[in-house]
Amino acid sequence: MLDAFREGLKQIGFVEGQNVAIEYRWANGQNDRLPALAADLVRRRVAVIATFGTTAPLAAKAATTTIPIVFSTAFDPVQIGLVASLNRPGGNITGISSMAVELSGRLLQLMHELVPGATRFATLFNPTNPVIQIFIAEAQAAARSLGLQHLVLNASTKSDFELAFATLVQ
Repeated sequence: MLDAFREGLKQIGFVEGQNVAIEYRWANGQNDRLPALAADLVRRRVAVIATFGTTAPLAAKAATTTIPIVFSTAFDPVQIGLVASLNRPGGNITGISSMAVELSGRLLQLMHELVPGATRFATLFNPTNPVIQIFIAEAQAAARSLGLQHLVLNASTKSDFELAFATLVQ
């Protein structure tokens, strides 16, 4: 995504290191760090904040009402409270959404089609994402409609992943 971001900037005449400076901040999967990272960018008075995902734009929105925020997310930005409406986002925030949350149920359906004899499926989610319950609800609804058992596993740290995969083996 970062390469695509840079290429998009280049296409409109902005080249990093030549006529635009970019301040990078990474939470490295630790979503609880995002508010502090967003606040740091606000203190630095950046011209715009570009975010990817769900928790980063929510943190940026909470940090400023004046610096423009551009987001890319898989969720419905109205449903998760990023914007007032799709037609008129309002405020200082705008962006795009793949609306992939609806795909979580479809992915479960596709897995079932690939392995039609299977009746139990598991999905691994990052519980530190504040809106992950939307994905989980979609997947569980799809499992119910297909008559499948659906196990939800949460992991955000190395030890969480180890435990989740040990659970899968059992």
